[in-house]
Amino acid sequence: MAKITVIGTGTMGSGIAQASLSSGYDVTMIAHSQKSVQEAASRVESGFDKAVSAKAITQEQKLAMMSRLSVSDDIASSAGSDFIIEAVSEDFDTKEGVLKSAEKYLGAGILATNTSSIPISQLAAGLSRKDVFIGIHFFNPVPVMKVVELIGGDSTSPNTISKSSEFVKKLGKTPVEVKDSPGFIANRLLMLFINEAARALDQGVATKEGIDTIAKLGLHHPMGPLELADFIGVDVCNDIMLEIFRRTDDKAFDPAESIKRLVKEGRLGRKSGKGFYDYAAKA
Repeated sequence: MAKITVIGTGTMGSGIAQASLSSGYDVTMIAHSQKSVQEAASRVESGFDKAVSAKAITQEQKLAMMSRLSVSDDIASSAGSDFIIEAVSEDFDTKEGVLKSAEKYLGAGILATNTSSIPISQLAAGLSRKDVFIGIHFFNPVPVMKVVELIGGDSTSPNTISKSSEFVKKLGKTPVEVKDSPGFIANRLLMLFINEAARALDQGVATKEGIDTIAKLGLHHPMGPLELADFIGVDVCNDIMLEIFRRTDDKAFDPAESIKRLVKEGRLGRKSGKGFYDYAAKA
């Protein structure tokens, strides 16, 4: 593989692009507007700047990697890619529309979705080339996290899974094959953890600080569940929980009242300045 296309320029899309550039690939990012085109390049460069500051790479290496990045608002720019990775918002209709458009330019490559909860076979239903379609779930922040879930659908070929595994390994990450099911493994575990922590908070079992401290010092987690919800995005957690809840009817995934309330109030976590915690006050 030589050319990777990433559709989506948010946190996950830019992270996947940075990781791919770091591993020697040429990368094209597809944005939905000219404004997003400019923001995408800046977001990737900012990620490399952090690596330069940490002395993980040199300024010269950063410039060399950025020279292999192109950004466009035309999905036709993905033509000729060895791998097209969709990384747009976690919404079935949005992803399905993007994937159908991307398939037209796929050529001999592989088409992947970075979904964290939507069943791959359901996303594949509207595609013609189901054998080369796969779920590839990166973790945030992509340049740092070392594991990737690989999810084959009912029609995904063994060759597609094998090539996807090789690609993930070349990024310096560990691929884990997971059966196609709502939430896969990571979010099936994580969302229950976050949701139960939010319910404990709602019930007054402990303060948010107390809940997070127990998780960090008692369970040896690097971040408490409510802090982690803020880091991921309370709205993102809410959407994933609802997606799993709708597909399993398991009430354990019905978002806690505090999560629903924070989303309604626009308190989405670090990205909005407020979530379970007030980050504006800390700044």
